[in-house]
Amino acid sequence: MSPRANWLGRLFSRHAVKALLWTVVIIAAAVGANVVGIYLVGSVDGWEQWLAATAGYFLVWRLCLYGATAYGWVWMRRRLLAREAQNGADGQARRRLVRSEIAGVIAIVALEASLLMQG
Repeated sequence: MSPRANWLGRLFSRHAVKALLWTVVIIAAAVGANVVGIYLVGSVDGWEQWLAATAGYFLVWRLCLYGATAYGWVWMRRRLLAREAQNGADGQARRRLVRSEIAGVIAIVALEASLLMQG
């Protein structure tokens, strides 16, 4: 198989297509929620005012979501490290997990900081 065909095969792999479809679904849901919200309150200005008035509730929602994600991450991490220990891995999984954890925390802090700067 040529390198070009191999690259195209990875680009259009089942996992990549599934991730792309989920991304499209999530973006469509976000756009739909905004359109419905604007329709219900009658204007874009009304929608922005409603979002500003309910920002505290959304903060609580995000904190609950972060907590549930952290719980799931710890559960998954424990299982993955136990499986890697059984297979006699050399610590690569642990290093990948730490990099993922750092990237996740940086992304969440950047998101919350940008929301704090807006409000």
